[in-house]
Amino acid sequence: MFIGVDLGTSAVKLLAMSNDGEILKTVSVEYPISFPKSGWSEQNPEDWYKGTMEGIGKLLADMPDKTVDGIGIGGQMHGLVILDENDNVIRPAILWNDGRTTKETEYLNTVIGKDKLSEYTGNIAFAGFTAPKVLWVKDNEPDNFAKIKKIMLPKDYIVYKFTGSYVSDYSDASGMLLMDVKNKCWSKEMLEICGISNVEMPELHESFDVVGEVKPEIASELGITGTLKVVAGAGDNAAAAVGTGTVGAGGCNLSLGTSGTLFISNDKFSVDDKNSLHSFAHADGGFHLMGCMLSAASCNKWWMDEILRDTDYAANQAGINKLGENNVFFMPYLMGERSPHNNPLVRAGFLGMSMDTTREDMVQAVLEGVAFGLRDSMEVARSLGIKIEVSNICGGGAKSPLWRKIIANVMNIKLEIQKNDEGPALGGAILAAVGCGRYSDVITAAKSLVNVVEVVEPDAELVAKYEEKYQQFKKLYPTVKGLYD
Repeated sequence: MFIGVDLGTSAVKLLAMSNDGEILKTVSVEYPISFPKSGWSEQNPEDWYKGTMEGIGKLLADMPDKTVDGIGIGGQMHGLVILDENDNVIRPAILWNDGRTTKETEYLNTVIGKDKLSEYTGNIAFAGFTAPKVLWVKDNEPDNFAKIKKIMLPKDYIVYKFTGSYVSDYSDASGMLLMDVKNKCWSKEMLEICGISNVEMPELHESFDVVGEVKPEIASELGITGTLKVVAGAGDNAAAAVGTGTVGAGGCNLSLGTSGTLFISNDKFSVDDKNSLHSFAHADGGFHLMGCMLSAASCNKWWMDEILRDTDYAANQAGINKLGENNVFFMPYLMGERSPHNNPLVRAGFLGMSMDTTREDMVQAVLEGVAFGLRDSMEVARSLGIKIEVSNICGGGAKSPLWRKIIANVMNIKLEIQKNDEGPALGGAILAAVGCGRYSDVITAAKSLVNVVEVVEPDAELVAKYEEKYQQFKKLYPTVKGLYD
């Protein structure tokens, strides 16, 4: 049996997978998130550990055989976790969707220069990346900066707590802006720019490498028998790609989680001219391009929970039947935006309402705004000559048949729905299975274990309507950008 973990922003999700790929059980444990100031986003790493321990306990509670061979973790990327000489957490983790580093990001992109950053790492600076966060702590919390002995990412903290191994994997470390992605090593230049050294950085591994075993006392507390191996794991999007079979050259996955991502797998390293897409290492041993919008399914959650105060998501979508004809637009920039605009200051908004605008129009606009935002990244990929005709789709938002239909027609691509939509957690379990020798490599494992059960086809008439709407949507960001400069 293998355990897969998805260390998310709002909750940790876990699953148990049998030796032949059957998902035996899934559980979820929520934990708090803090927004100390507008645009700030923090969590206590200890909450992740407690949640993961509680989740594993629930996962195994009613299982007669508690023998677990391996565990793999897919985790939220870019978060800055810093420990002191006694391995105590120095301050709350600064998360991927935190926008406080505008000054530091501007410094990296303009003073150091985008060309240099791309040369050193394959990427440019985005506010959510880890390097700008390190600089922010250095500039704003010098006492905390002086205490730093270990710098790690969220899922790496769990691995460290479980095993004592101070490690990270290439896919997750790619998003720190501290790693030379092409050559899969820490960038000496970037470490110097941030005032840190290799001593503070974890050892790098492939995602499927076994990096340690769960400490006996932790295994005993969980009631786990046998030796539990831990693999390095992956960033959540790379883990989700493994869990949806998006491995090897030419694969594509769309993720509708808290954030939204376009993930294109490749066996070669590549960079677009403007670095609008991230060029990262993949959990399968190769590379990938990724476009990330900071607010995706979270836009719908905000609209439903905070504004409408209605948790019946399906009922609110049931009356929407005029696709491609909505005159209301939603700009999905609740936490600023990353790909392709790289603007942490811009904010969301509705445009086009009139006296006859309905509740359904507003709900539809939110779903369409996220789809248009994802297409912005798809257009960058297409400008590179990448042809995407079919994509997997996963994440909480992908459970909505209406949202899937909108995305298929906005993108004009087929969407494949997998039997299991556990994404990063399933990817983590697959990585563990590979690390423990059940499969020879990640590509073989993913192709063997991931099954497509439904295909959403685009409709020519709807595609044409949405093409017109998307061309209108494209004009909105340039129009409002100046309001937030």
